[in-house]
Amino acid sequence: MTVKQRMAIDRQKMLERPPHKRNKDFNEVNLGFDEELAKLEASRCLQCKNPKCVEGCPVGVDIKKFLELVEQGDFLGAAAVMRDANSLPALTGRVCPQETQCEEKCIRGIKGEPVAIGHLERFIADYERAAGEPSKVQIAPATGKKVAIVGSGPAGLTAAADLARMGHDVTIFEAFHAPGGVLGYGIPEFRLPKKIVAAEVVNLKKLGVKIELNVIIGRTYTLDELFENGFKAVFVANGAGLPVFLGIPGENFKGVYSANEYLTRVNLMGAYDFPQRDTPIIRGRQVAVIGGGNVAMDSVRTAKRLGAEKATIVYRRSEKEMPARVEETHHARDEGIIFEMLKNPIRILGDDDGWVKGMECLRMELGEPDDSGRRRPVPIEGSNFIIDADVVVVAVGASANPLLSGATPDLKINKWGYIEVDENLQTSTKPGVFAGGDIVRGSATVILAMGDGRLAAKSIDKYLATLNS
Repeated sequence: MTVKQRMAIDRQKMLERPPHKRNKDFNEVNLGFDEELAKLEASRCLQCKNPKCVEGCPVGVDIKKFLELVEQGDFLGAAAVMRDANSLPALTGRVCPQETQCEEKCIRGIKGEPVAIGHLERFIADYERAAGEPSKVQIAPATGKKVAIVGSGPAGLTAAADLARMGHDVTIFEAFHAPGGVLGYGIPEFRLPKKIVAAEVVNLKKLGVKIELNVIIGRTYTLDELFENGFKAVFVANGAGLPVFLGIPGENFKGVYSANEYLTRVNLMGAYDFPQRDTPIIRGRQVAVIGGGNVAMDSVRTAKRLGAEKATIVYRRSEKEMPARVEETHHARDEGIIFEMLKNPIRILGDDDGWVKGMECLRMELGEPDDSGRRRPVPIEGSNFIIDADVVVVAVGASANPLLSGATPDLKINKWGYIEVDENLQTSTKPGVFAGGDIVRGSATVILAMGDGRLAAKSIDKYLATLNS
């Protein structure tokens, strides 16, 4: 096929469930490609001599090769290429912000839309899973060296897979009762079905990785005790799970949730199915979610599915400045979510019984850019108004949980509580201890955490090679 013919093909749209149906349940919104759509979309790739898309991929997938194989209909071959760099393609194909990474670098996108790399990544992962077996991966001879991974989120799972393939004896320690980290407790079923996460965990176990649940490193065991128990290296990837609040009056009223608690109750603990499941959740009639990121979108769309008549995003900047993915914003708007842009909560209001009844907000306007590069919101004096709400969810970020660092006084952390590491993700004060993902970066994306997991695995492998036993 000539370049001209490839350029003439429009980007293929992935089918979605109708908004008026999907906003009432937790089933997945996107339906994926079929085989013909996948081959057609892959044929839009120009097969560049210098594929810029790879530069935009934090885990270094050979995107050019896997697209070529999809175009040829060799879907399992494409899956094998993908898994050589990405241990979790069914996950990243669903939640990775490809539009600001690989697809943003796609040469095809200079004139028209880029190749739908993320949709194709999802397709081949789902095809591989339906075929019954993951692509065969080469596992090096056993080294006999034990590595502990703290946390089973994207960074931990990725590092565990790579280290197992290198021949090391890997054990993941997970604080929750189910593996997956933020993939399980933070991302709703309608974006990332739990069966997809579970299938990837099964693949990991097939590589020989062991997972111990309900183990809190910093309480059940300290880092030092892991070494005393025979582990030669530790990768800390326990995320940034401590809720952040605004510090405004009224945040202690009943009906105010952090996004962490709200999503964990629903996603990991099944609160949407109470009383059949043990965990309750307040089902507000008017729910206001403060924030503009993906977590805020997940929260407000969850509230709608829990029966909210009015589910509202309250964000202090304009939609242009929102950090949420464009796809998530599009889905939310289609599902009936209300967007209150350039509004900043200054007080949560409650009734005589201590229950939330609304929020007092200020209207904002945009000033000069701040350190993030986004225009700074500036209050408009005297513009106070009230938003009615019986549930408020605060989704303005998360910070490092101090439990592990508090139990490890010789572990160097920065002023925000995140672990300090060098360019190889090794800590400076604890030999054999490495760290990555949100516990180093602060709240970031799944794929960036996975990139840290890959780098950590390489660094740990080199470190282990220096040990005598």
